[in-house]
Amino acid sequence: MATLQDIIQWCDYTLKASEFKDYAPNGLQIEGKAEVRKILCAVTASQDAIDAAIAQNADLLLVHHGYFWKGEAYPITGMRGKRIKSLIKNDISLVGYHLPLDSHPTLGNNAAIADILELDNIEPLDPSERHPIGNIGYLKNAISPEGFKNLVTEKLGFNAIHLPAEKSLIQKVGFCTGGAQDFIAQAAKMNCDAYISGEVSERTFYEAKELNVHYYACGHHATERYGVQRLAKAISEQFNIEYSYFELNNPI
Repeated sequence: MATLQDIIQWCDYTLKASEFKDYAPNGLQIEGKAEVRKILCAVTASQDAIDAAIAQNADLLLVHHGYFWKGEAYPITGMRGKRIKSLIKNDISLVGYHLPLDSHPTLGNNAAIADILELDNIEPLDPSERHPIGNIGYLKNAISPEGFKNLVTEKLGFNAIHLPAEKSLIQKVGFCTGGAQDFIAQAAKMNCDAYISGEVSERTFYEAKELNVHYYACGHHATERYGVQRLAKAISEQFNIEYSYFELNNPI
């Protein structure tokens, strides 16, 4: 068992949350029980994730995609109102970390992608960033674009969409999880052979071709399911409390 306050302080410090300018608040978003015995983690604080937290008697729901995003309407009504009401009624805390959990060099989503794809010599996608959100890594051996599509599809459990370029071999790979397809221009600037993110836009087809960088869309959810699990495991080890992961099976 640990106090909610201790967990939040440890996470904020570990992830350096205060050093990020983000699109939503990082850390505690909805306060529940003061004592935490069990954590449920999920990529997004959907109603299914909340219902799972209730069913498993979790005290804290840890997510990558929480609430109160910039540009959202202020009234707490409708779908979001139901979600928040469910959390408050069951005294469950909602804790979310967005960019800090993308960026962390060992717990983060991008770090996990590098490990899963066995990319070496990790460096920033944008060297000017204090805490790089995207990264570059290198395959041990160069492979064909089709071979790389098969690799990411198998390793990430998502049927990757490949937007081709002219390069015949891939070794230097840029990557940034989630909805970061527009960073393909930065990948081209850094002379990457390929670039990975989660989503794809209509314009990305032309950018891949004209910038000569193979693009692989590997799923927003599929690329971001690892950070919350790594963070929950680290919290569990730090405070000796139970955690579990709830898979939302979002195909996007």
